[in-house]
Amino acid sequence: MASDELPLPHTLSCSLQKCFRALQEQHETWKSVLAGCTSLLGSLSNLAEQMQASQKVAFANTPLRDFPSLPERLRCRQRCAAEALLEELWGKLLELQKVRDTVGVHVASVSQLYEQQEGLGQERAFHRSVLCPSLADMLEWLLDAEGFYHSICLEVKMLLLQVTYKNLPKMQTLPQAWEQVLQHSLRNVVEGNRSHEDYVILKVSFFLEAG
Repeated sequence: MASDELPLPHTLSCSLQKCFRALQEQHETWKSVLAGCTSLLGSLSNLAEQMQASQKVAFANTPLRDFPSLPERLRCRQRCAAEALLEELWGKLLELQKVRDTVGVHVASVSQLYEQQEGLGQERAFHRSVLCPSLADMLEWLLDAEGFYHSICLEVKMLLLQVTYKNLPKMQTLPQAWEQVLQHSLRNVVEGNRSHEDYVILKVSFFLEAG
C-alpha cells in the first residue's frame, strides 16, 4: 500500500487487501452462477408451459388414441425433466451459498483483526487518502457485501421452495420472479445500473493496485 500520513497496521492492511481480492474472485463466480440460474429457470418455465398444454389435449379424440399409455408416459417424462432442472437449480443455490460463506469467512477475519488492534483511534479509522479509502469505509463495504449475499441467497431459496407442479401457470412466471430477485440485487448506486457489489469492487480497485 502507498505510504500515507496515517498508515494502517501492516497486518490489517494485508488482511483487507486479501479480503477484497477474495471478494473480486467470488463475485465473478457469483455472477456466473446467477447466469446459469437464469437459463435453467427459463427452461423450467417453458417445460411448465408444455405440461399445461399437454393436459388440455384430448388424446382420445386424436390418432394417438391407439396409444392409451401415451398421456401418462408423457406426463412422467415431463415430470422427470422438471425434476432434473430443479435439482440443477438447487445445486446452483449451493454454489451461491458457498460464495456467501467464503465471503463471510474473510469478512469475519478482517473484523476480528480490527477488534484486536489497540490504540488505532477514530482518526486513523476514518482517515482517507487519494489512493486509499478509510478503514471505516472499507469495513462498511465488506459488511454490506456479506449482507447482500445473505439476502439474495435467501430470496433464491424462497423462490425455489414455491415451485409446485400443482400450479403450472405460476411455474411459467418463474423468469419474471427471478428478474425481481435480480433487481433486488441492483441498487443503482452508479450510472449504468451497476450492481452494488460491482460498485464496491470498483471503489477499492485503486486500493488494491496500491498494495
